[in-house]
Amino acid sequence: MVMLNGKYTRDNEKEATRDEELRPVPKERAILESYFTQLGIFSFDRAKDYVEKEKDNSKSAGAIWASLLAALAHLAAAEKAYHNMTFLGQKIGGQSFFSRKDSIRTIYTSLYNELKKVVTTGRNAAGGTAPYLEDLLSHLAEQLCYFIQARMEIADFYEKMHSMGSQKSINSEELVSTLESVLQKYSSRFHHPILSRLESSFQVEVDVLMQLLRGQAEISEWKFLPSLLNLHSAHSKLHTWGQVFEKQRETRKHLFGGQVQKAVQPPHLYLWLLRLQNTLLAKFSFYFHEALSRQTTLSEMKALTAKTSPDYFGKISGFIRKYDAINVSLIFDNRGSESFQGHGYHHPHSYREAPKGVDQFPAVVSLPSDRPVTHWPNVIMIMSDRASDLNALDKVVHFYDDKVQSTYYLSRPEPHFTIIVIFDSRKSEKDSHIISFLQELSSSLRNTKPFTYLKPGSKG
Repeated sequence: MVMLNGKYTRDNEKEATRDEELRPVPKERAILESYFTQLGIFSFDRAKDYVEKEKDNSKSAGAIWASLLAALAHLAAAEKAYHNMTFLGQKIGGQSFFSRKDSIRTIYTSLYNELKKVVTTGRNAAGGTAPYLEDLLSHLAEQLCYFIQARMEIADFYEKMHSMGSQKSINSEELVSTLESVLQKYSSRFHHPILSRLESSFQVEVDVLMQLLRGQAEISEWKFLPSLLNLHSAHSKLHTWGQVFEKQRETRKHLFGGQVQKAVQPPHLYLWLLRLQNTLLAKFSFYFHEALSRQTTLSEMKALTAKTSPDYFGKISGFIRKYDAINVSLIFDNRGSESFQGHGYHHPHSYREAPKGVDQFPAVVSLPSDRPVTHWPNVIMIMSDRASDLNALDKVVHFYDDKVQSTYYLSRPEPHFTIIVIFDSRKSEKDSHIISFLQELSSSLRNTKPFTYLKPGSKG
């Protein structure tokens, strides 16, 4: 293969690949392609067993080939630990070659050093008995080193996200920026055709995570179309990813004879991304309920929101019936937002004068019916007077107005949004049922809890 300063260029690589297609596929290349295909469909144990068996059968082969096979067995074990998120607390299984005390960074650093030795051995053996093979293995090991570095950075990212699960709020845009820099740094760094399945699975994982986090940031800014597009794209990619496991069938003997086939159990990382998507979908359905309900009937919309988890619309409706509240509203503070135009999608070039006065605080959601207009000046006044308490994001503000004989409870799930509960009677400041309802609702809407579920075995 043609090399430039010790590295292949993409054009040289494509040209070399075309040349290789004209001659029989060497045994080693076939083994590598089979291994990375298994890794690409998340069959980590099968991939590991396969290269270990080949290593035992190739004891007479050169040192570089044996070294790479050993590293690939370790890579399969590392990928299994990574995708199952065992480095966030659960012990690494007995099939791993690592100590149970090893962190994922230690695991990948050890693997990186192994691969670096393969690169060095291959370069030193240039012009040896099998120059084509030595060049290929050295080149693959070099690209895998970049892959390992990318993995370490994303693993650090997951650890950071997991630690954020206990925080009051999360800066999703900052997380997206971090992911983008990782992608930019390692884009096209492990692009060899043999590694295409590995590159593809890495790209899909990071794309899905980035789109979900972007969606989270945009929902929190009440931007309908961008959040919808990101959630839809993430859903499409997760669906394709899920089909990989569905297509792999496990055959097991039934207790009473015969055989049963079932899909391979997806790794924890995939299941967590699916869970994060579902919680964002529930939040999206709630924040944009009015825009979405215009597209269907009331009964159909109720049936659709009932399928979301949590079902915010159903929870609030149940609370209103049980405690006889006259209104529960989610209020959006759009002061300073020049792009605000109201519910749903608006053409980017359409003009609408910026709202003023009480219209700067529209009800995103109002149950059981339209927002109570006569109460709105009171609500805005309380929001202004108790801003510091509400901005703490963990306090429930209580206010009783004896002139209108109404009680107001307010809570702020995130900076631009406030939940208001109104009763047409005097209610205690310490009513535990109302307080806990608002605290749970606000906490859920912040969507920080799913980050704690990154750790396998987390309850909830």
